Amino acid sequence: MSATLVMATALGIGRFAYTPLLPEMVEAFGWTFAVAGDVASANFVGYMAGALLAPKVIASQYVRFWFAFCLLGTAATTYIGAEVSSYLGWLVVRFASGVVSAFCLIVVTTKLIHVLQAEGRESLGNVHFAGVGMGIVLCMIAVFQPGDVETQWARLGILSAVVAAMAWLLTANLPFAPQQQSLPQDEKRGLSPHLWRLIVGYGLFGYGYVVAATFIVAMAQSMEVSGAVGVREFDARTAWLVVGLSLAPSVYVWQWLSNRYGLLGTLRAAYLVEAGGLVLAGISTGYISLLIACVLLGGTFGAITALGISAAKAAAPQRVAFTVSVMTIAFALGQLLGPAISGRLADWFGDFVWASLIAACMLVIAALLVGRGDAKQVGKETSA
Repeated sequence: MSATLVMATALGIGRFAYTPLLPEMVEAFGWTFAVAGDVASANFVGYMAGALLAPKVIASQYVRFWFAFCLLGTAATTYIGAEVSSYLGWLVVRFASGVVSAFCLIVVTTKLIHVLQAEGRESLGNVHFAGVGMGIVLCMIAVFQPGDVETQWARLGILSAVVAAMAWLLTANLPFAPQQQSLPQDEKRGLSPHLWRLIVGYGLFGYGYVVAATFIVAMAQSMEVSGAVGVREFDARTAWLVVGLSLAPSVYVWQWLSNRYGLLGTLRAAYLVEAGGLVLAGISTGYISLLIACVLLGGTFGAITALGISAAKAAAPQRVAFTVSVMTIAFALGQLLGPAISGRLADWFGDFVWASLIAACMLVIAALLVGRGDAKQVGKETSA
């Protein structure tokens, strides 16, 4: 539960609060979609920086302090959104938010993997990613309350602080000893070709999913939905709520599919389902088809995050912290490019069709890179 709450505050609220508030920020600050995409990309630059720093900190004696600091930083960078209105200020705030969210993700995932391995419960290693969906739902409950952009960010900052405090109370007594792993000689030779394919695919996934994760509410707002299916008005923010509601249970569903049908085949299927969701989001002309796209997005992106890390861990079982960090860096590189490029495409073409189609192609390529076999075969291939 503690790991789930960490994911809820660091990612579900701190990182993804930007998505439902983006249309209001574009209007309030006079931004173009290109500028909005740049601000989103700043978050992912910070995410990459946090991923680069995390392995060294995890191996240090100060890991407990830095973990607490980053939980606090998640709440602080969310609340500071209420005080910032300049483009430069938002670049700095979202960069800082990315650093602390990545660190929280890597620390809690790495620690959880080691704890579950020691207890023989590795099959539960992915379920904490459901916390992202929980955080999104909590975020949307707050966002649906009245208030301008500044009020919304302040409210979310307070909510993030409450959830972060709960997470810390539950994690404070967990073992935070530095991780010192002695690597077999084979593991020092470098990453296997299979693991490299997983890493590249994960980076393409970062590009693909983030287009919708950043702009899905903007897509909904840009639609002419008055009169569709007899309704006169549709709150575009509902699209992101549907993503969060779909995300939380999806992690458990995809984990069950992985246990039954194999990790790599399930990961490949999830990539393709999400690609279909992105195509649908791009070409939707009404809110019903867009909400179906939201279900497909929310029903896969948290699960892919979990399955991708599991596949990488299986490919390099002796280098968990390093592997999670490398995957996160690749993910961040994809996310860094996705909003910046897609925002400009939206400005050029006046919609998100081309941006969504390109993102879907990235996910199809990621599926092709996964390869064949199950989790056990991944480990055998790596050690061969």
